[in-house]
Amino acid sequence: MLPAPTSRLRLREMTAADLPDIETLELGGTRGPRGWIEWNVRNYAEHGFGLWVVETHAGEFVGDCGLTMQEVDGEWHVEAGWHVRASHRRQGYAAEAAASVRDAAREAGVEHLVAIIRPDNLASQGVARRIGLSLERETEKNGKPVLVFGADLGRAGPG
Repeated sequence: MLPAPTSRLRLREMTAADLPDIETLELGGTRGPRGWIEWNVRNYAEHGFGLWVVETHAGEFVGDCGLTMQEVDGEWHVEAGWHVRASHRRQGYAAEAAASVRDAAREAGVEHLVAIIRPDNLASQGVARRIGLSLERETEKNGKPVLVFGADLGRAGPG
């Protein structure tokens, strides 16, 4: 599974060669950039999806966006996630890539999609809303408060 290109962006699998670009993202967590790439490569093998590199059609690195399996309150969900390089924020790239990822999830049969977002991350909350997700609940993940946005995707096509 790979999301379709958009008018400005294309998505591709992350590789070890992407380390210098991944190092420019504000990822949070404890994996670090090298561990981030390794985790996504494992996700591609195990789930058929992960976070993909987002770049312009000219090959300029924008960030990452994709799908991961995330546990929230004891239940596993398919989550849409995104990170955009600071110099490329506020240009609509996250919403554009995330919409393509949402569509790919629908086509792959994902019935419910979530985005897990920190309460102070207003930009990501806006992206979630732009791709059709709405606030479902407030909870904690890894001991910190999070907002869970979500939407039922239904099935692609007729039938």
